[in-house]
Amino acid sequence: MAAGTRRINGHLLARLIGRDGRARPYYLSVGRSISGLILDGRIPTHTRLPAERDLADSLGLSRNTVTASYTWLRENGFLDSRRGAGSWTLLPSTAGNNDSVLLPRSEPIDLGIAAPPAIEGMQAAARMAVEQLAAHVGGRGYTTFGLPELRHAVARRYVERGLPTEPDQILITNGAQHAAALLMELLVQPGDSVLLESPTFPHTLDTVRQRGARLRTMGVGPNGWEMDVVADAFRQGRPKAAFVIPDFHNPTGALMDDDERAALVAEARRAGSSLIVDESVAELAIDPGDQPAPTAVHDRDGRVFSIGSTAKLFWGGLRIGWIRTTPPMAARLMALRQRFDLSSPVLEQLTATHLLADVLRIRAERIRQVRRNRDALVAALRAELPEWRFVTPSGGLVLWARLPAPTATALTEAADRNGVHAAPGPIFGTEGTLEHFVRLAYTQPPEVLHDGVRRLARAHAETAARPAAQPRGPYL
Repeated sequence: MAAGTRRINGHLLARLIGRDGRARPYYLSVGRSISGLILDGRIPTHTRLPAERDLADSLGLSRNTVTASYTWLRENGFLDSRRGAGSWTLLPSTAGNNDSVLLPRSEPIDLGIAAPPAIEGMQAAARMAVEQLAAHVGGRGYTTFGLPELRHAVARRYVERGLPTEPDQILITNGAQHAAALLMELLVQPGDSVLLESPTFPHTLDTVRQRGARLRTMGVGPNGWEMDVVADAFRQGRPKAAFVIPDFHNPTGALMDDDERAALVAEARRAGSSLIVDESVAELAIDPGDQPAPTAVHDRDGRVFSIGSTAKLFWGGLRIGWIRTTPPMAARLMALRQRFDLSSPVLEQLTATHLLADVLRIRAERIRQVRRNRDALVAALRAELPEWRFVTPSGGLVLWARLPAPTATALTEAADRNGVHAAPGPIFGTEGTLEHFVRLAYTQPPEVLHDGVRRLARAHAETAARPAAQPRGPYL
């Protein structure tokens, strides 16, 4: 029989899974049961599995549980899925020479990295980009400002969000971090003062330190910014530049309103400061209601530099970002960039252009996923860790939880031993502060999040106040 033409229906697969799929967490026991059936040869490779809803009905489980099971199978190399074609069984590439594959174990759950899976339509957009590549391969392939069609698409999206923008105000970059590093290189000299929020994105802290700048901070609490504190930070420090995340702030999840944005820009103007605004998750408003316009709406003299990215809305593997600024500053940034790289990949730019053409549908789908996941994480925390305190974020991808004691680093070490990874507060601050906090990403399916919080609860019960090494690893 040709590969991919075998099928197994939901009732038969449920019978094969049997009691093995009834251990908690259900998603993991179902995934392990199916992988075992594949490894035992009881389900041949290249067999199309039933639709998630069909298997869920046959097992008497929720569709979210089966979705999480299929995700686990894909991540471990037992399943391939294509939109419109279904999901079919595979053997992991390491199955023939790695005994560990034959011994399923409790897989680590990562709540530390805020990186959602690719949105539906990613593969279709990539295929269309490949088809269009023929129109570009005759040239040199260096798009120093970015592909014109992508710059038009990004500018159009700013217009739709209430900020008049022309394509020549857009410089395409290799993601948001690349954009931030370019702006720091352009705007900040060693010894200059740079104002950051506390807490803030850890890689931004690294960029400022590596630039040799002097760090100044202004606090952000679970309920947002104290604008008197913000004003005082600008007036006393007169920073050369300030870096802010007003849209579902990373890590607190706070959202700056229109009046606060206007006040922020006004304070930067009075202090003579450039303002770098990270809008990486600005499109991910979970709760209904009017969203503030981009911060640059309040800019009158070109001091606001807006950073955007495809990573959170579309996929982290699509390394496309941008800077919105004035045309002269875009030209200066382009010239500066030539010291590091020449341009962004054409194929990825074409893919991003196709996705931006369908951004409203994609945004709605992503928000449905994120809302479902956020609500699952909130419910699990309230059930398993009622002593933890947090404000439910109205958007973005992360939740900032306050612990009963300053034990974040010790907690995350215990969590690692229990198979769950969380981001401890100190990595988002300076000088060992923020030990009362952990950041949890809700980019996993609900069943995985519930399992992760159960493991966190075990780790919390084990944690004692003791010195611990700083955790390691990337946090996005």
